[in-house]
Amino acid sequence: MAGNLKGRSFLKLIDFTPGEIGDLLSLSATLKANKRAGVTGRALAGKNIALIFEKASTRTRCAFVTACVDEGAHPEYLGKGDIQFGKKETVADTARVLGRMFDGIQFRGFSQQVVETLAQYSGVPVWNGLTDDWHPTQVLADLMTMQEEFGALKGLSLAYVGDGRNNMANELMVGCAKMGMHVRIVAPKALFPKAELVETVRAIAAQTGGQVTITDDVAAGVAGAHALYTDVWASMGEEAKIPERIAQLKAYKITRAMMAATGRDDTIFLHCLPAFHNHDTDLARQFPDICEVEDEVFEGPRSRVFDEAENRVHTIKAVMVATLGR
Repeated sequence: MAGNLKGRSFLKLIDFTPGEIGDLLSLSATLKANKRAGVTGRALAGKNIALIFEKASTRTRCAFVTACVDEGAHPEYLGKGDIQFGKKETVADTARVLGRMFDGIQFRGFSQQVVETLAQYSGVPVWNGLTDDWHPTQVLADLMTMQEEFGALKGLSLAYVGDGRNNMANELMVGCAKMGMHVRIVAPKALFPKAELVETVRAIAAQTGGQVTITDDVAAGVAGAHALYTDVWASMGEEAKIPERIAQLKAYKITRAMMAATGRDDTIFLHCLPAFHNHDTDLARQFPDICEVEDEVFEGPRSRVFDEAENRVHTIKAVMVATLGR
């Protein structure tokens, strides 16, 4: 490894060097190959892992559970109604209790400060499964998917199209810049990322040979992109803003025409999921214009969304093995 990650928490990619991220991706590839070959790991044998979920989850929960079991650990799911977390007991006190009982803690919820406090007080590695600010395990899987597709990350261009100030836009900017990529945030000006974060990421890119572009011009933003990426237009907890977001973002829906506008025939489509791409969900039936991507793109030959979803397992496993394993 470029650096010994044993005992470290994984809270946001900005805390890690390009070499450390690259090593996690290499380990992810090895663990994926092992799983497909039927090789069972024991790097986490005897470990007990607490999985704290304030927010609902499909991929993050299933990936952590599968990764734990694959490597011999016991995962314990703790929903928001299962513990006194932040209600009758402070986060710091809960962290100190769980740290005495578990070898590692995953947190998926709202506040970044909560996961930072868990890491500060628990005494064990803490892994961020998503907060309102960052989503590092997802972007590690995104980088792995692009690396599998194109062979190397440095010099690739990724255009994130949609809500440019959410956790995915934040983390993609950092992750891509760290790996020497050209990352574009293509969004209406009202949904641009925070200026101070953009300044920080541009400083990272200056050291790695990457580039950062923030634009509301779709044509310019997607030109030459190796990957188009989007997310739902209203994040969890923002459902009341759906009509407003549809009005702001309808011109940013990823379509076959937008894929063609990259000028490349090898552009792939990425999405962290869940996605609104047809009208087979309750919200999509209620808001017919909510779909951030055409079904023909989502289901098309250049879509890699389910490769990404699978790679959540392998990258999460790599993070746990590197920070906690034997």
